[in-house]
Amino acid sequence: MKNTFSDIPCLHSGQITLRKITPSDADGLRELVNSPSVYRYLPTYLYEKKYPDTDFVIAHLYDECLEESLILGVFEGNSFCGLAEMYGYRPLPGKVSVGYRLLERCWGRGIATKTLHLMTEYLIHDKEIKVITASTMTANSASANVLRKNDFTRILHDVPENWGYGKPTIADKWIRQDHTGLWKRYQLHSS
Repeated sequence: MKNTFSDIPCLHSGQITLRKITPSDADGLRELVNSPSVYRYLPTYLYEKKYPDTDFVIAHLYDECLEESLILGVFEGNSFCGLAEMYGYRPLPGKVSVGYRLLERCWGRGIATKTLHLMTEYLIHDKEIKVITASTMTANSASANVLRKNDFTRILHDVPENWGYGKPTIADKWIRQDHTGLWKRYQLHSS
């Protein structure tokens, strides 16, 4: 991921900004990490939960964590709302997975939908990613709706995945493809 995201982006649209997390965001991150409601539908191995010290997490987010994923803070205006994550980069076929988690007080306000839109636009247009994937627990209907609103299609339903719990987690797999990029490649190869 370091080569793909050598510059940490700052993405902005309307009132929503995705940007690098700084020490001044520690209180918001601490609130997020300590919320059982936020993490009930998420894997156990997320980076922000790896260490008990939030300040340590922030200090190492863009060196140690960047090996595997890019995590940005989600902000509405100047207010910390949660995290957006891009991970699992595969150069062929140009694939990245995405995830997001918001403070409970930010649920139901369209922030997740706008966050995912910013991520997908950035990945498709700036990074030329062709395939974006996501996974959700089958019980997480709110996250499934966010994916549908952003043109993701559920391709697998009720599949077991290892999310770090004692037994497999039953999840749905989602995909969004850049059909424009695929069409451009088709046109180049067919002429």
